Amino acid sequence: MSQTKDDFEAGLSKASTQVADFSRRRGPLERVQHGLHANPTLVPVMVLLFGIAVFGLIVGERFFNAFTLTLILQQVAIVGIVGVAQTLIVLTAGIDLSVGAIMVLSSVIMGQFAVTLGIPAPIALFCGLALGTICGIVNGVLVALVRLPPFIVTLGTWFVFEAANFIYTQNQTIRAQDVEAAAPLLQFLGRTFHVGGAVFTYAVVAMVGLVLLFFYILNHTAWGRHVYAIGDDLDAARLSGIRTTKMLISVYAVAGLICGFGGWALIGRLGSISPTSGYEANIQSITAVVIGGTSLFGGRGSVIGTLIGALIVGVFAMGLRIWGTDPQWTRLTVGALIILAVAADQWIRKASA
Repeated sequence: MSQTKDDFEAGLSKASTQVADFSRRRGPLERVQHGLHANPTLVPVMVLLFGIAVFGLIVGERFFNAFTLTLILQQVAIVGIVGVAQTLIVLTAGIDLSVGAIMVLSSVIMGQFAVTLGIPAPIALFCGLALGTICGIVNGVLVALVRLPPFIVTLGTWFVFEAANFIYTQNQTIRAQDVEAAAPLLQFLGRTFHVGGAVFTYAVVAMVGLVLLFFYILNHTAWGRHVYAIGDDLDAARLSGIRTTKMLISVYAVAGLICGFGGWALIGRLGSISPTSGYEANIQSITAVVIGGTSLFGGRGSVIGTLIGALIVGVFAMGLRIWGTDPQWTRLTVGALIILAVAADQWIRKASA
């Protein structure tokens, strides 16, 4: 009896060892898959470096100099800021088509209050940020409490916010001279400063600061961990004690606040305040998020990746423009990158299956 027991335990131990050995055996492709799953920003980093190297070789010094590279940063600053808001939503397995409309509506409120109504610029700025937050809360309530699909909700509020913008402004633009005379604070983020041959705007500094802030929040706070948990599995997050309804509303509210901040940056970028500006920000932000490696299925991604995704689009757009190609080649390239990014995400997700 004792011998039989010893043989059984020996056989069990051998089987366990074989299973352990089998679990450690991964092919090269599978190891790459698991590595990319653990580090979703690796692919966009490689694509960004590839783009810089290729255009540096093709167009030479016209591309690979401090002024051009920092000009790319200036051009992607607004997309990068709004992209942070979009990343928060996508991490919860949602999507926000209204971010551009919230941004423009916030900028219009800031301008109308400060220039047309004569309200002090700091108060007008606060009102624009508050409006952006309220718009985000509306989205959050419809998604979390009414339980409507985020795509449908934000598609509807996109049209609502955009229509409110045109109705309120009567499609009138406030000139840059009037903004500068009445409320120069609204143009602050568009001001430039030099570091050697590089030219930066304060919007670039704000974008980088915002990305670093939310990188810390998402990775080192309970709120950030809850965002990932909700996107990974909403029901499991609810069963683990996370107040998912309040969390989702807070995520949409913060995203709205960031869009309001993007409205301030938009004024700085343009100088003027136009109700027709920034109409592609929603698509551009989704593009940056997807190319940056954040999964559209939620629970995996990073705001750093979104910044890199925005830079990838900026690098390819600038490089192709300097090269003298038709602008449609930029759209074609970006479209191809989006498809490849989604395909890569589907492949990488199999590592966790």
